[in-house]
Amino acid sequence: MQKGTATTPAQILYIDDDPANRTLVSRVLSGYQFQVIEANTGIEGLQIARKNHPDLILMDINMPGLDGHETTTRMRSVPGLQHVPIVAITANITTGAQQMALAAGCDGYIPKPIDIDVFPHQVIAYLEGQRDNISADEKQRYLGKYSQRLVERLENKIMALEEVNRRLQKIDKLKADFITRAAHELRTPITLVNGYARLLNVTARDTGSGHIDSDNIVELSGRIYQSVNRLNEVVNDILNISLIESNEMQLEYDPVNLETVISSALKELAPQKNSRNLKIETEGLGQLPPVPGDAPRLQQVFWNILSNAVKFTPDNGTILVRGWVSPPGGNAENEGLPVPGQPLEQGGVIVMIQDSGIGIDTAEQQEIFGQFYVVDDAAYHSSSKTAYRGGGMGLGLPIARGIVEAHGGRIWVESRGRDLNTLPGTTFYVLLPLDILPS
Repeated sequence: MQKGTATTPAQILYIDDDPANRTLVSRVLSGYQFQVIEANTGIEGLQIARKNHPDLILMDINMPGLDGHETTTRMRSVPGLQHVPIVAITANITTGAQQMALAAGCDGYIPKPIDIDVFPHQVIAYLEGQRDNISADEKQRYLGKYSQRLVERLENKIMALEEVNRRLQKIDKLKADFITRAAHELRTPITLVNGYARLLNVTARDTGSGHIDSDNIVELSGRIYQSVNRLNEVVNDILNISLIESNEMQLEYDPVNLETVISSALKELAPQKNSRNLKIETEGLGQLPPVPGDAPRLQQVFWNILSNAVKFTPDNGTILVRGWVSPPGGNAENEGLPVPGQPLEQGGVIVMIQDSGIGIDTAEQQEIFGQFYVVDDAAYHSSSKTAYRGGGMGLGLPIARGIVEAHGGRIWVESRGRDLNTLPGTTFYVLLPLDILPS
């Protein structure tokens, strides 16, 4: 078959991850009646070559995934492609680049940038049988280097795959633990609703005279209400994570008094109300200026952080909530915060929540802001929000981070580690800007 004529145009496969390069080559060669097929990865190029059996393959060398050398070597083992001319077309013009390409299985080498006047004639020459050659000694030497590089890449790929596998196993465990915790969180209030509703029904049925003990009715209905409210909280947490992930959380901005917001959260978490012997102190909250924000959302932030402080601080421990204003352009290092050198570009309010609890392992201090991550084993899960080491679904801190970041702020944590005996404690910081944020 006469290649490159008007009646039987040669089919050329060009493999390059840069679309601009592919467009240029395609336009230049189309003017010479070549049929150009494009591929943007080595894997895609292999698939097309197996199917189409092109007359010539132009191969970029520096590609992600399988690079040009590896794709060429693989093609040389595919039936029907062993003798198809493969020409490296690459910007790599370092010493030995041509020899490495030829050792890997290429038949020719054209450096970039291509000369559009000369390039078509170079392609025709390779179609008509031109082949670049290197000596047997050179080929052996570069094959050795190529093999060594392949082994190094294989080692790196295996290490990367092992790390990905570890992450996937961890994610799978987090998912399984979340299902266990979510089922527990939902089952507990549902069981209570069912039990109290039946008691209410029995009470009403057994008082056939119509004289029902109103105190008993009030107590039972109140417990049903609390259980339904807990169900609503669980569902809202799941919905909030969904809104945060999809960047669809809507904020209603008003001037927010942080002392009022934090006091409301503390009122629900008060130790005396929850059979906990803890000392909770506040400093500087009354002097904080209002911040632009969504008050209910910000209350949720501080409730989530404070509930963690309560849960992971044993009885007789202390929790300190302190607030101050960081001036515009202030620096975290100058303010003694555990984010050395990180600039506070906006003027902001910083609220610190410091406890004398069991602390957080250094390796877990970023993980705790991830969805479903819980430091304790799911097998010991408890629905209590204030009991020592009581559990949750692993959504509190991710929700807090999402809300704070939606306000243009930051949240971070500092702890010397986790120890149930020495109690190193944990400190959370929340930075909220003072300027009005765009909607």
